Amino acid sequence: MTDHKTPPSQMIRVPTALIEAVRQLSQLHRQGHTISLLQGLEELISQFDSHIDINVAPSSKSVSQLEQRLEKLESHLAGQSEDVKTKLEAIAQHLEKLERAMASGRYSNTRPRRQVYSHQQPQVELQPRTNTSLAQRLGVTSQSLITEREKLSTKEFFSYTRHRDPMSTGWKWNANTGLYDPVK
Repeated sequence: MTDHKTPPSQMIRVPTALIEAVRQLSQLHRQGHTISLLQGLEELISQFDSHIDINVAPSSKSVSQLEQRLEKLESHLAGQSEDVKTKLEAIAQHLEKLERAMASGRYSNTRPRRQVYSHQQPQVELQPRTNTSLAQRLGVTSQSLITEREKLSTKEFFSYTRHRDPMSTGWKWNANTGLYDPVK
């Protein structure tokens, strides 16, 4: 058994000039006037067709103008491709010069290298922070920090702060002290 349901209506954009005609045709369709609908469409199409005057004969002025514009466009594009080839060749020559200079040792990395220390610097222990202090550290406003704390769960707030913290430290609200405690 096949189910012959009418497909759902679709919303379409219609040019402003056609809105009234489409409304009338839509009303005929909803009322089941298929023949009237088809006649209305034919009339609408014929109105547009009657105003179109295009002579597509090979000898027509329109066709010759189109051919001229097409030839002009093609020659313009051909000229541009030569410009692109010239620019690419110049870039290739510059790259070759740079490669030769680098290979000969004329260009070297002149930046001083960082010294590697054998000892590690002691880690600074983070202290609990006030709302304003933590907001500055995270790059947010005090009010937005409060809003996020109230809106998010403890776990979500930890993740929120950890992603914004410069050292990827998560923070937890301590209601007893009124401060945010760092959590590693």
